[in-house]
Amino acid sequence: MKREEFRRAAEVLRSAQALVIGAGAGMGVDSGLPDFRGTEGFWRAYPAYAKLGLDFASMANPQWFERDPGFAWGFYGHRLGLYRATAPHPGFELLRSWASRMRHGAFVFTSNVDGQFQKAGFDGERVLEVHGSIHFVQCLGSCPDIASAAPYTVEVDPETFRARPPLPGCARCGSLVRPNILMFGDWGWNDARTREQEERLTGWLDAVPSGSLAVIECGAGTAIPSVRRFCESVAAARKGTLIRINVREPQVPAGGIGLPLRALEALRGIAEELERG
Repeated sequence: MKREEFRRAAEVLRSAQALVIGAGAGMGVDSGLPDFRGTEGFWRAYPAYAKLGLDFASMANPQWFERDPGFAWGFYGHRLGLYRATAPHPGFELLRSWASRMRHGAFVFTSNVDGQFQKAGFDGERVLEVHGSIHFVQCLGSCPDIASAAPYTVEVDPETFRARPPLPGCARCGSLVRPNILMFGDWGWNDARTREQEERLTGWLDAVPSGSLAVIECGAGTAIPSVRRFCESVAAARKGTLIRINVREPQVPAGGIGLPLRALEALRGIAEELERG
């Protein structure tokens, strides 16, 4: 059955003129990144928070930047360093090579904030980060701009996971900055950058003929279903085929292809079928 599904996926990609890539946390697991699935998974990655009884949703909360900025930047500063140091796994290059042979190329829709697609060589103008990016910051003072996080390095105490001063400050007004990421219960997120990405995606899709689109979704679960919903809806609206890669939740609508595998294993299986011609 698996071989047949690989073959079907390869046929879809051979005939496609455009590729939508949907990606959730499972896409980064093969690069060595934690997916924070469940409390135990989060606590394995961050034992300091296990001692405090704080899960991912508790930490990914904008209240910490008001109540305890050093604690907040300890969490996000560690993640910023981790994502900067992580190399994308070979599956990213497989996707990029497939898209390069298509007339309209690819557009990425991801809930990940890690910037791995850009690091893997994807055009940043063809990436929609629906929850924002850790590689950008927004001012908590009066400045409305979103700025690159490149100038900032956050030193984190490995025992307490608290950030050591100085904390990242706005280059214009000196106020504290925070990552330009949509957190839980977050009414202060500046979504201007993501809205611009959405406009570019809409324009790209408008140029893709109906029936010529392939959609590959990697590691996007139902707990936060933004990627799954988008991939299903765009495949249905554009008469495309959805290829869903998900170890635990591979179920697909009628006509789709579900692969109950990790991202890299599935992408390599499809690649082997493509090479067979």
